Amino acid sequence: MRGAFGKISRVGSLSGATKWYLSEDCLFAAKRVMYTVEYRRFYLLDLESILVWPKRLWLLRLLIPGVLLGGAVAAAFWHWVNFTTGAIFGGTGLAWAALELALGPTAETRIRTTGATVDLPLVKRARRARQVLAKIDAAVRSARGGVIEPTTAPVPSPQPEVSPTQTSSEVASAAASIEDLT
Repeated sequence: MRGAFGKISRVGSLSGATKWYLSEDCLFAAKRVMYTVEYRRFYLLDLESILVWPKRLWLLRLLIPGVLLGGAVAAAFWHWVNFTTGAIFGGTGLAWAALELALGPTAETRIRTTGATVDLPLVKRARRARQVLAKIDAAVRSARGGVIEPTTAPVPSPQPEVSPTQTSSEVASAAASIEDLT
């Protein structure tokens, strides 16, 4: 059943959504904006990396409703209208802030292939990224035959090897002579 796509993620926004599908040989994104759909296909053999990190400004989603709705508007209604209205707005603002805190940070994603680098949202929240990336990783491993090439070569240690017979003064003089050469 080659070519069957399974949905792995959906990221919605006010103007549309991006749906992600995974098959045996590719990762497929369908980005809908209003009345148009843009398709992107990423072959699993060409994937170099998928980076997911928390957005820098996700705390604004927590602070703005908590401070404005839970603080300023609630205090204004409490003072000028009545206690009940202020308590309702204050409770709503605090509940909204608590929900945002419980859901965790929103995420940004960068997908690098051999030919391009694309910034498309893969997940809405950073905590769900591990689940989606595990599915993609399993598909990449099966597409490549279970062998993943190492991404970097081992880095040699920057300090010279010290034999147990050398004293610390010999090591210090050797380090000083190396500094003189550079």
